Amino acid sequence: MAKKEREISNTDDIPWRKVEGYEKVYEKILSFDDETGAYTRLLKFDPGAEIPKVLEHDFWEEIIILDGILIDKRKNLTLTKGMYGCRPPGMKHGPYVSPTGCITFEIRYYGLKGKEK
Repeated sequence: MAKKEREISNTDDIPWRKVEGYEKVYEKILSFDDETGAYTRLLKFDPGAEIPKVLEHDFWEEIIILDGILIDKRKNLTLTKGMYGCRPPGMKHGPYVSPTGCITFEIRYYGLKGKEK
């Protein structure tokens, strides 16, 4: 297991850092796997934050909205507290805007293949 063990602790001790390329978007990396690049993070959108492009990744991404509102402009879908998604590699999503601010919990990982029934 490449992710480091971390006993339960207060996430207030982990600093927010700016997400490169986006204004008003910050992350807290909760765990990171140096071998695979997989990680778990909190993502914070300040009020008015925007991700102006459609996103597509080469990894799996699971996301749950913890607080606030995030709008998927392409789908005209308002994401609110408690909403969850699981995106396989290559799934297009966004662009996004957060009029009130938003915090999400995300898990990103590689190499998961579907099992045949």
